[in-house]
Amino acid sequence: MGEQPEKRVTWAELFFDLIFVFAITQVSALLRADHSLEGIGRALVVFIPVYWVWVATSLHSNRQDIENPLDRLGVFSVGLCALFMGLALPQAYGDRGILFGGAYWVSRLVIQALVLRWQYGWLNGFGVAAAVTGPMLLLGGFLDGTARIALWAGAALVDTAVPLVLRRRLAAAEVRFEPSHLPERFGLLVIVALGESIVAIGAPATESHGLGVAELTAVSGAFVLAAGLWWVYFAFAASAMRFAVATSARQVDTVREVLSYAHIGLIGGVIAVAVGMHDAVAHPGHHLPAGVAGLLFGGTALYLAMFGYTRWRMFRLVSTTRLGTAAVVLAVLPLGLHLPALASLWLLAGLLTGLNALEWARARRS
Repeated sequence: MGEQPEKRVTWAELFFDLIFVFAITQVSALLRADHSLEGIGRALVVFIPVYWVWVATSLHSNRQDIENPLDRLGVFSVGLCALFMGLALPQAYGDRGILFGGAYWVSRLVIQALVLRWQYGWLNGFGVAAAVTGPMLLLGGFLDGTARIALWAGAALVDTAVPLVLRRRLAAAEVRFEPSHLPERFGLLVIVALGESIVAIGAPATESHGLGVAELTAVSGAFVLAAGLWWVYFAFAASAMRFAVATSARQVDTVREVLSYAHIGLIGGVIAVAVGMHDAVAHPGHHLPAGVAGLLFGGTALYLAMFGYTRWRMFRLVSTTRLGTAAVVLAVLPLGLHLPALASLWLLAGLLTGLNALEWARARRS
């Protein structure tokens, strides 16, 4: 018998991803409205459930052939719930908390119903979300202020901790994932997040009263920065992740650590950079406020640092180039407070261009 063909992302999954374009845009809007540490925390608390809904659906699509009416309808039902979550996000801490929590719970119940056809039982990430964190988010929607934030933060922590806490149970079940499909899915989520950065570049420039040299210079710098983020992921890291998933003797651990966990930081970093880009392009000649500079420089550093984590988890190797560049980005953050916004964009663009050129040169020599 010949080798089985690689599983590829389906059209239904690509349609499903469009809902998360909207959801990520809404999370970015929350950050733009509040750049403080409290604002970052509130945005993270609502981003985590949205993220795990996407992950759970992608894991199911990897394990199951969804090219049938039942699975397509299930995936689209989850997509509708995710759309409701996105609609609720701007007022999730106001009068749309019940919509946010209820939509999350229904999405997890639908996913669990789909998953029960190939993975029995409830003591896993799918079942815990349907039985525990879903009710927690809905209950939080009926609460106000700090009580809602605390309950939702607890639910986000449970969702994130369950794959680690139950790792031995999953390993014992000998769960296997198709190694080409799942890295492709997570790569597409990075593309979705990078799409938000393009919107963040174009939207303020379009709304500007005039597109002068400063505005176009800022747009160019922001685009080079976004392209640099793309290059860091897709030139080398994407293929390395695919190789690691395909060859790992402990595949469940690799999927959990390199894909599910690492991409929280990767997607979060891109969202933070996008918010910083928006303000920088909107006011290219002004100094960046501390919160905006923190998001722009801190998001870039977080994004790069996550590759240090993934390289270590995959190959037990230290990514000196990316960790070193992340450290430099943080070191020059104070400088960004005193430069015009367009200069900060080009400073970061230059650092990422230098990093990518260095890694390309090293790859050629090897």
